[in-house]
Amino acid sequence: VPAWAPAVGFTLLPHAGGLLGSSITKREIPTWYETLQKPSWCPPNWVFAPVWGTLYTTMGYGSYLVWEELGGFNEKSVVPLGLYAGNLALNWAWTPIFFGAHKMGWGLVTLLLTTGTATATAASWYNINKTAAYLMVPYLAWLSLASALNYRIWKDNRNKK
Repeated sequence: VPAWAPAVGFTLLPHAGGLLGSSITKREIPTWYETLQKPSWCPPNWVFAPVWGTLYTTMGYGSYLVWEELGGFNEKSVVPLGLYAGNLALNWAWTPIFFGAHKMGWGLVTLLLTTGTATATAASWYNINKTAAYLMVPYLAWLSLASALNYRIWKDNRNKK
């Protein structure tokens, strides 16, 4: 395996779930999402793809830094990379829940759990590789905005069929 392959693999891995979820999002934006009441501070739709692309890249690279620092997959990496894997699973689950199933309340629950696991991941990475932990900060900030947005959309549209 070339020396660069793990860095590329870890960096690209988070994009896998994003790409799968994008097919659901693209289908649901014009047919369902556009009909929802959204707050005035909701970012325009075109912002989401580049933001998520950037966040997936930075958190993926952070996971590589942790993996490299700990010497790969081993006993020391179970917790920090396990938290990260759980976070990715929750992150990827949000799109089919919110956009696919139109479950805005469960989407919010999923986002709050995602934020919790992202926080735990960043905290566990901090003593391993500070750069990796800092690479999670923009993701945490965006999750805060996304949670607030999901809450408002749920609150303002929960009686809508």
